Amino acid sequence: MKTFEEFMAKIELARKEGGVDLLTTDDLSLAVMNLISLEEHFLFTAMKTGKNEYLDTSAEIRNMRKELLAKLMPNHEGETWCASKHLLSATMRLVEVGNKLQSEGKKDEALPIFKKAYWTYSIFWALKLKLVDAKQLSKTVKKNDRIEDLVARLADCCNE
Repeated sequence: MKTFEEFMAKIELARKEGGVDLLTTDDLSLAVMNLISLEEHFLFTAMKTGKNEYLDTSAEIRNMRKELLAKLMPNHEGETWCASKHLLSATMRLVEVGNKLQSEGKKDEALPIFKKAYWTYSIFWALKLKLVDAKQLSKTVKKNDRIEDLVARLADCCNE
């Protein structure tokens, strides 16, 4: 895409065509984030306790996460499946770091972490909806366009 306006026009077209239930997909993406986190927690619990049954639980959660991620990314290409998983995982971790900082009264440190989480989540949406490819994403970011506007424009969870 040549301009940010063209990028936003493509977003509006995706909304109007209704090819994606954006509110449900948004919720599903958050569920996948939490499942990724659970996979990790059960793995580390198994290692810390020496109880391998936690690995079985982690594997069950992984299978559920794979099934749900397939619903999120049915038409993936190349590495977009893995990239999506890692973008969602990174988003979750950044949110957790921001929440911890905020709970410690470090709001000034938390805010940039929350912004990074939102930017990372926005990249997931851009890839999911094929609004940009890797080359376009790089150009969009370099031009200081706001990819974060993507999530705000696509889905307003309070407007069902």
